[in-house]
Amino acid sequence: MTIMPSACRRGALAMVALAMAASGRQIAPTVRRPELQQQHMPSLRAPLQTRLRTSDLALRTRGGSSGSSSPATSKVGLIPVHRKEMPMFLTFAAMMFFTIFIFTMVRDTKDTLVVTTAGAEAIAFLKVYFVIPASMLFFLLYAKMSSILSKRALFVSTMLPFIAFYTLFGFVLYPLRETIHFSSIPSVPQGLTYAVKLFQYWSFTLYYIVSELFGSVGVPLLFWQTANDIVGVEQAKRWYPLFALFGNAGPIVAGQTSALINRRYEYGTALRILTILVAGAGFAVIGTFGAVQRLHALAVREKEQAAAAEQPLPLEPAGAPPVPAPAGGATEAAPVVKKKKPKLSTMQSLAVLARSQYLGLVCALVLSYGLAIEFTEIMWKAVIKMYFPDKSDYMKFMGQYSTAIGVTTFLMTLVGGRIPKIFGWRAGALATPLVIGSLSWLFYAYITFGDVTHSRETLKMAVIVGTTQNVLSKGVKYALFDPTKEMAYIPLDEDSKLKGKAAIDVLGARIGKSGGALIQQAIVMFTGSILAGAPVIAALFSGVIFAWVYSVNKLNVLFKAKLREHEQEQQSAAPAAPAPAGIPPASAPAPPSS
Repeated sequence: MTIMPSACRRGALAMVALAMAASGRQIAPTVRRPELQQQHMPSLRAPLQTRLRTSDLALRTRGGSSGSSSPATSKVGLIPVHRKEMPMFLTFAAMMFFTIFIFTMVRDTKDTLVVTTAGAEAIAFLKVYFVIPASMLFFLLYAKMSSILSKRALFVSTMLPFIAFYTLFGFVLYPLRETIHFSSIPSVPQGLTYAVKLFQYWSFTLYYIVSELFGSVGVPLLFWQTANDIVGVEQAKRWYPLFALFGNAGPIVAGQTSALINRRYEYGTALRILTILVAGAGFAVIGTFGAVQRLHALAVREKEQAAAAEQPLPLEPAGAPPVPAPAGGATEAAPVVKKKKPKLSTMQSLAVLARSQYLGLVCALVLSYGLAIEFTEIMWKAVIKMYFPDKSDYMKFMGQYSTAIGVTTFLMTLVGGRIPKIFGWRAGALATPLVIGSLSWLFYAYITFGDVTHSRETLKMAVIVGTTQNVLSKGVKYALFDPTKEMAYIPLDEDSKLKGKAAIDVLGARIGKSGGALIQQAIVMFTGSILAGAPVIAALFSGVIFAWVYSVNKLNVLFKAKLREHEQEQQSAAPAAPAPAGIPPASAPAPPSS
């Protein structure tokens, strides 16, 4: 009775050994003495743990895909997403959709509140004296919190204050607006009336500031920071273009929802309903963030288990010395150190751009786009207010406008990307100033030479042309301006790319927004309204467009020259053909004789 189980075990082991030998696998010898296993296990645990600690990095670097054609990793239809990746991808897509849904809702609401009460001219004062200082304070606080809190706590603590404020405004501040707002304002010159009204309707001003902050925090910071932390390099090449397509659905759904609700209810009731939707979308963003973290942790654990299963622990014979861990914690997948983008001050940015004509021209493109948008957007909103003075009508129009942006951007992203491939970089870069300029000149003509203050038909045409220009300017930016701008960095060396992008981000963003707002402030203070200063703004706008076109043509020449230099450097740096087998390289020392 005591012999049979032992014989069965030996027979079973023999059958397993034969089966595994037939499949090409080998079985490590079994050590039956537990004291030997315990003796040598500490020497083997260190390299295994070192390997497992790098599984997260390896998962992100390799994109989480094994490259096999199994059903778990096969792509779903025409979508370049593997079946096993689909839960993570859809969660990220939902996170981006809800974030852009909130952004679109609050953007339309903030414009409706401020433009219909304080006037479109007040936006020029808001951006310079309120939004920019608030943004600086917010990001200083965010940087401090990021060094204290975990990623999950930082994300939630950043998102919850926005949800709380929008809920407070929709259900408390706006219903009490007649009580909390000042009933009268002091007598001031006409040009300063718009700035004073910002203090009179202080809750609307606060809503505008918070919504502008969310525009800088939602997608650029919260979403993309999470995506860049989790999505691997190989996955990013397949997923990120799809994120843009899913994101374009946000303005479409948000615009139609806003227009429908404002069509059926008066503005106060509609605002409360939209507030509920915004708060619900905010909690959905937090929920999808948590789901992404859980899916990522699950993927990391599966990767660790796969790494442990693929590399069984060999056992040394009795008396063998312990195997030391690799020096310095060497791992199979060495981490790739990425250079961080430097943070430059305004003066440092000017110094970087002054040393490079190439980077200076790229900055001119970014600056020209910012100024062109500033010179047209405020005046367009002033015309919209004249045509839709009621808040509900204004909000319905903004909903349709947001839908048009989503549809146009989606179509132009699909079609516009082929223009640089077919017609070259210059054609793609010139498309943006030509589209914006041609429609804006027609818009300025209606305002300058037409009687928009008395002719309803002329005002309607100005609204149509201005809206078309604004919609196309957004679509052409995402489809052509951003890609061609990024293409201009390709032939530069690594140092120029990093410092150049940092300098252009500082000057292009600051001067484009604050510079255009300051110029329009001065014009409003001298003329009394933005429409009265239309001829001056049109002249400045024309100068910006001509400088933009000149910069594109000049940069195109340098871009081609840089590309030729870049190709020559790559050809010269190409490795030489390997020497025939058995013949050592000329620089290699001769092997010692036996």
